[in-house]
Amino acid sequence: MEKFLARSIVDLKPSGIRKFFDIVSENPNAISLGVGEPDFDTPWNMTTEGIRSLREGRTFYTANAGLLELRQEISRYLTKRVGNRYNPQSEIIVTVGGSEAIDLAFRALLNPGDEVIIPQPAFVSYEPCTVMAGGVPVTIDLQEENGFVLTPAQLEAAITPKSKILLLSYPNNPTGATLSPKEAAAIAQVVVKHDLVVISDEIYTELIYEGEHVSIASFPNMAERTILINGFSKTFAMTGWRIGYLAAPAIFTEQMLKLHQYIIMTAPTVSQYAALEGLKGDWQGLVEPMRESYEQRRNYLHHALTQMGIPCYKAKGAFYLFPNISQFGLSSEEFALKLLEEEALACVPGSAFGEAGEGYLRLSYAYSLEELKEAMTRLERFIKKRTL
Repeated sequence: MEKFLARSIVDLKPSGIRKFFDIVSENPNAISLGVGEPDFDTPWNMTTEGIRSLREGRTFYTANAGLLELRQEISRYLTKRVGNRYNPQSEIIVTVGGSEAIDLAFRALLNPGDEVIIPQPAFVSYEPCTVMAGGVPVTIDLQEENGFVLTPAQLEAAITPKSKILLLSYPNNPTGATLSPKEAAAIAQVVVKHDLVVISDEIYTELIYEGEHVSIASFPNMAERTILINGFSKTFAMTGWRIGYLAAPAIFTEQMLKLHQYIIMTAPTVSQYAALEGLKGDWQGLVEPMRESYEQRRNYLHHALTQMGIPCYKAKGAFYLFPNISQFGLSSEEFALKLLEEEALACVPGSAFGEAGEGYLRLSYAYSLEELKEAMTRLERFIKKRTL
């Protein structure tokens, strides 16, 4: 029956993240630092509003683009955080997580053969989504010595007559890198010069530990050529609610909305009401305690790795560290598998995030300090066997 399968899908590699998650689920003694999921509960006022919406029978389809009240609050939020005003009627779509937004953006923009420039290490879905939309991924290897930041020279070198989209993801998963205003401005100049479109995945906007978040969309001539993607999963610990959004010029959202209508219809109504409650209230007061806790965990984990002699870029955002384990003579997947087998500690091999991630591991610190301390005990025991 294989002849009936789409070759383009058969040739896609399964997610390297989910592979290790599935292995861990079968080992009750395993500690996992592999999944990028907050260990906090969704703020209670948001959960309560979701429950209230169910009790009051607000369980029907919303407008395809999402509740207008939610889009209005998203618009106000983006005006404050990005500096751009997006029309809630025509320039914002509420999606099933940020993942759907990424897929919609690629499919609405790409014709067969169009190139998408993807700086790596990068989130695992960008390349497959490009391929599934008929595009051609063109990857750029980011360097740890540059703080995993894309440079204008690297971008210039990757551009060809077929280049259409630059995918940016800052704060970054898996490295935790962020863009400074100066760095973002330099990239924006190259984008405008070569008439590219940017898909900017900013899902970790609120999880910054050094400096402030800067959006590429905020620079001159960039709002009209940027599809900004964000959501509630990381900020409000709502991964399972599956609620995100995109903001872009109406000429883009008009086409993405057609795709959304046919494949999804609307994002979950209960999740939209919960998200609305979060943005209407003191959202900074809800998020700040979580951000502070992540920062404490980052500091602990980075110190522990450094004490072990494992080089590690100190993340400025998100909730991941990306230590360099190349000194141990194992591929990142071999290292991760042996660590799981010998110490029941799961981390994601850097190679899951592209070839530029080889020689690294991704460690999520969206776990309690107690779990992180036990994880570091196991990691230290593992590497001591290889350094004696």
